[in-house]
Amino acid sequence: MARTHISGFPRIGAQRELKFAQESFWRGETGESELRELARQLRARHWRLQQDAGLDFITVGDFAYYDQMLTLSALLGALPERFGFDAGRLSLAQYYELARGNAAQPAMEMTKWFDTNYHYLVPELSAHTSFDGGVEWLFDELDEALALNVPVKPVLIGPITYLWLSKSHVPGFDRLSLLPKLVNRYSRILEKLKQRGIEWVQLDEPALCADLPAAWLEAFSAVYDVLGTSEVKVLLATCFDTAAEHAQRVARLPIAGVHLDLVRAPQQLDVWRAALPSHAVLSAGVIDGRNIWRADLRAIVESLRELHAEWGDRLWIAPSCSLLHVPISLAAENKLAADLKSWLAFATEKLDEVSTLALALRDSAAAEPALAAADLALDARRHSSAVVNALVQKRVAAVSDAMAQRHSPFADRNRLQREALDLPLLPTTTIGSFPQTASIRQARAAYKRGELRALDYLQRMRAEIEFAVRRQEALGLDVLVHGEAERNDMVEYFGEQLWGYAFTENGWVQSYGSRCVKPPIIYGDVYRPEPITVDTTRYAQSLTPRVMKGMLTGPVTMLQWSFVRDDQPRSATALQLALAIRDEVVDLEKAGIRIIQIDEPAFREGLPLRKSDWAAYLDWATRVFRISAAGVGDRTQIHTHMCYSEFNDILPSIAAMDADVITIETSRSAMELLDGFGEFAYPNEIGPGVYDIHSPRVPGADAMLRLLERACEVIPAERLWVNPDCGLKTRGWPETEAALTNMVRAAKALRAKLATRQPELAH
Repeated sequence: MARTHISGFPRIGAQRELKFAQESFWRGETGESELRELARQLRARHWRLQQDAGLDFITVGDFAYYDQMLTLSALLGALPERFGFDAGRLSLAQYYELARGNAAQPAMEMTKWFDTNYHYLVPELSAHTSFDGGVEWLFDELDEALALNVPVKPVLIGPITYLWLSKSHVPGFDRLSLLPKLVNRYSRILEKLKQRGIEWVQLDEPALCADLPAAWLEAFSAVYDVLGTSEVKVLLATCFDTAAEHAQRVARLPIAGVHLDLVRAPQQLDVWRAALPSHAVLSAGVIDGRNIWRADLRAIVESLRELHAEWGDRLWIAPSCSLLHVPISLAAENKLAADLKSWLAFATEKLDEVSTLALALRDSAAAEPALAAADLALDARRHSSAVVNALVQKRVAAVSDAMAQRHSPFADRNRLQREALDLPLLPTTTIGSFPQTASIRQARAAYKRGELRALDYLQRMRAEIEFAVRRQEALGLDVLVHGEAERNDMVEYFGEQLWGYAFTENGWVQSYGSRCVKPPIIYGDVYRPEPITVDTTRYAQSLTPRVMKGMLTGPVTMLQWSFVRDDQPRSATALQLALAIRDEVVDLEKAGIRIIQIDEPAFREGLPLRKSDWAAYLDWATRVFRISAAGVGDRTQIHTHMCYSEFNDILPSIAAMDADVITIETSRSAMELLDGFGEFAYPNEIGPGVYDIHSPRVPGADAMLRLLERACEVIPAERLWVNPDCGLKTRGWPETEAALTNMVRAAKALRAKLATRQPELAH
């Protein structure tokens, strides 16, 4: 009979308990013991959910106080040398310093986990990295789980993926040279698992679905020829794409089984089925771990019947990947429309879907009620009049290539914009948001509860906007923003104003650390019925003679950071979003706004893992951005913003977006990301972030000046802007003002230096 398991469960808690406990710890209000106790309670609760669903294993090792890559680095003993921490005695306070920085050291670099919106902390390795071992937190968690007297399956990021996603700041250093030491450390971990009676361990190797060089593919043999001989059986797990071309290579390894993502890549099943030896387990990831739509259980059962008849208990049933990427439960959703709610499955419901599939393969009659309920919901969704909007369909059909082109090339626009905007060299600005203070959040909550009238709420938000504008004027910023006091989230806020979107009350998903987002649900055709930001931005501009930026979220990010309907291509939904945003951009220009920023932090995130699939994605992604931006005249300056991703391999497509100015995150990598823009000769203007907003650390003006001087070595000063890495909503006003004061000082200092060296640049 098929066995059931998962690769991971959301760690934050149904009410974001981990987030609030973390932040309380950071503020010094609670100690380490309280945080550890809360974490223990969350783990126990999530294991009980897996037990109650009847899974054959409960999964351990998916919990992390901040990030699983950071936690693995702590287990391996591979901490950045610059912090000087003893990995074996690492405290939680030190663990968080690695993630958030401290007075002496900036935080570890952070970037996206493959093509998801989850952010991981990038390990820093060198020839001195020994992997001698660190904290024993994993084994403490195992002991907690084993006390439940149920089968336990630990899960760890595999050694190849760990190395592949790591970095070294030593030029020319080959990370693969560390492989023998790393394998030795993993072997010791497996030995400790054996001592605890563990039968199976899952090692996640999503890197196998990426474009790995030959040397890295060969390394799989060096790793798993050793680890596969452990007395603990190894399940090598892939996800996010196909690994079919490596089936023969993997099948020769002495591992006990493989896990496949059969949601993203169902076509790979037959190749693996033929390649795997007769003793191997095949874990079929058939429930979508990345999206929230109810599965077609009956169709999945039928697709697995023949395989189950042949493989028996060597067939395992699972979600496609960790459930980290979806909310915890529908149980707390009391305001969703009943029909829409019936179409959905969050993490807890997906546990039941996995169990239902195994039951249906074993006893179809016993599973029939659950299968029939799924059929009914799916049929209702297919025939719902709420899904298709004739107005949107007509407009999409009328889209032309001309709608994706600005009137003039950048060089001509740039001349006109410089005349119109009259900004100094190295203009200073921010990415858009300012601190979301307790008073702002309280006012928003009171308004949502009906305790604050609409007019009173508007007045409160306008007071916050005026405060942000006055502070920016006092700081001496050149291009201002309204601060986004009225916005709960950069995607949710816009989605709330669009047709085709729905919203949860508690559908929280971890993005990084304590940062949780509540992705909206795109269930139908998207349409903007009326302007969204025009009145607010016009009001902010009326407060100041300085240039005010309009702030919008771009179509690709709206797509990537939502749970997207799966009944049409993602590109079709993105085009609908682009048309809605285009209307808003045109209306902002009509209202007199001369700079409009269309944020696309998720642009790189949407890139498929395989380069062979990149062209199709980049073609439609750049096109929908241009459609959203190209409805304005040449004198209107279009900005975009991207952060916490590697951009250098897609720079031609970023240039093809044809934004007049792009702002990017660069401070954590000490402007390393900017090098590619220089080598590529990026043609438009660029604002490299000069300080990390995710860290409470406030760098001095001298540190920012050094980064700006480094930037000037790569990009001509006349094409540079000065800004933080990202928005400031998560920071407090004191640190925000301190950092921006230093940023403005750094910009002025560099202007003075450049004026001395190149008088023609003086403004």
